[in-house]
Amino acid sequence: MRTREWFVLISSKWLVGALAPLAIGTLILVAGCNPSAQTSTSTSTSNTRKDSGVVASSERDDSSTSATAAKVEADSEHGHKAGAHGGIMVSLGRDNYHVEAVVDTEGSIRLYTLGKDETRVIDIERQSLKGFVKADGDTDSKSITFDPLPQEGDAKDRTSLFVGKLPADLVGRKLDVTIPNIRIAGERFRLGFQSGQESHGESAAMPDKLADAAEKDLYLVPAGRYTAADIEANGNVTASVKFKGIKSAHDMNPKQGDRICPITETKANPKFTWVVDGKSYEFCCPPCVDEFVKTAKASTDPLPEPETYVKK
Repeated sequence: MRTREWFVLISSKWLVGALAPLAIGTLILVAGCNPSAQTSTSTSTSNTRKDSGVVASSERDDSSTSATAAKVEADSEHGHKAGAHGGIMVSLGRDNYHVEAVVDTEGSIRLYTLGKDETRVIDIERQSLKGFVKADGDTDSKSITFDPLPQEGDAKDRTSLFVGKLPADLVGRKLDVTIPNIRIAGERFRLGFQSGQESHGESAAMPDKLADAAEKDLYLVPAGRYTAADIEANGNVTASVKFKGIKSAHDMNPKQGDRICPITETKANPKFTWVVDGKSYEFCCPPCVDEFVKTAKASTDPLPEPETYVKK
């Protein structure tokens, strides 16, 4: 073999040997760019929620998928994590909106309204919000009002901030806060969270307890749809007397088919049953009985049937 041909042959073998690993690497790189593989990875990632603690698995049967989906759905209503102002981020409408709740040491509670993207501030309908606050260890809650406080950039008649003031005896304590009704884009949502000042307690949502004289007048004097027969059926006593010693344990997440409190829509407790207009209604706590009886006495219109108050 001539020298030139020998050199070309040896060079060709060397080139093939040198490029082989590179070619294999290129094939691996191309395989890694498979669009279907990217889609699968993206789908799996989208099912991973940091705030709910649910992590998707690539190997799941139908039952585990359903369980994961159910947990995500449940957590989305009350998912908590830190917000931009150092508060608790609460999701509404399965993450369609968010509210950052900030409880400060001076006793103010600030609620910032945010979009699906938690970094995006949104202004919503200007409204006054009625909230119910219960300190850990207390049996009764107190009501507070959250007033709209528009920020710079909010549109006319809209706001992205609400501010409420805690009663002095609740400042610095761990709290359960519930706002039964907040309107966003024409929809109504219920907002609930626990303050981050101490460990979480039970959720609660109740109106204020009446003073003794007012309570007696409410329960022992018939009016409207609240009759003398109802008073007798309830034992001729007030709610606080009848339910003395029974502690409320509020469940913010009633299951489908559960009875719910007509006032707060939390899970009703059959221990707190009261007869109104000849029908037995179940409530979450005595102060909610107060509120319902007030409504019954103020109107002659028929009340919704007890079966109406069931979680759909």
